[in-house]
Amino acid sequence: MIDLHCHILPGIDDGARTLEEAVEMCRAAAADGCTAMVATPHQRRGSWWNGDRARLAELRSAVAAALAQEAPELRFEVLAGAEVHVDGQLLAEAEALAAFFTPDAGDGIVPLAGSRYLLLEFGGGEPPEAAADLVHELVVAGWRPILAHPEHIPWMAGDLAAVERLVALGALCQVTAMSVTGEFGRRAQTDTLRLLDAGLAHFVASDSHGVKRRPPGLSRARRAIAARWGEELAARLCEENPRSVVEDRPLSAPAVAGARSGHGPEGAA
Repeated sequence: MIDLHCHILPGIDDGARTLEEAVEMCRAAAADGCTAMVATPHQRRGSWWNGDRARLAELRSAVAAALAQEAPELRFEVLAGAEVHVDGQLLAEAEALAAFFTPDAGDGIVPLAGSRYLLLEFGGGEPPEAAADLVHELVVAGWRPILAHPEHIPWMAGDLAAVERLVALGALCQVTAMSVTGEFGRRAQTDTLRLLDAGLAHFVASDSHGVKRRPPGLSRARRAIAARWGEELAARLCEENPRSVVEDRPLSAPAVAGARSGHGPEGAA
């Protein structure tokens, strides 16, 4: 499995506080069956601007080096990325990056694993029409936008038609493992199951923030999806689609969970 969304760079947002904790998070993810994590610090979000790409690359290299020293037996990759908060200037910066594509140099947003995939965090207060315009313009500029945890964005979680519109425009959706398993509460789980039933979830990621608080790991969510919708979908969301991101390839045609399983949105995973 490949985890596309985790806050493992130490000391720069509300994720890992120290290098030691970052390494422990990586080891926990590896023990749970992951072969790679994409480090996705918050960008452009209040005091967590984190625009210095060289500094982010330095921290990522430090985590990878410390992990290799402490656990040389692990074949585990720590890849570059960011969870990019949406604001009014994002499109201009994304268009400039798409034109010159220097994801490891200067200041600015960081795509996932050096690809054309961008992990976007909407604040929840933006009009759905503005989100649709942004997704459309990013796709035109050559990006493949991924919506981080739509089950936690009020206007997305409560309106499947709005999410369907964004997906039709070229967006993809990443749901959180703990939402699948119910550890974020019944409401988040129900909204996540609806997204899965509608075929509107393309990735499962941990959104890990620490070893104990929001820990790494995808296996429990993967098992829950396999039990409800089948092994094919579980592999697609946790392995195949994330691998396409890391390899900078388009996704293959998504399997629609509800259409194959016959399950409705109610009930626990």
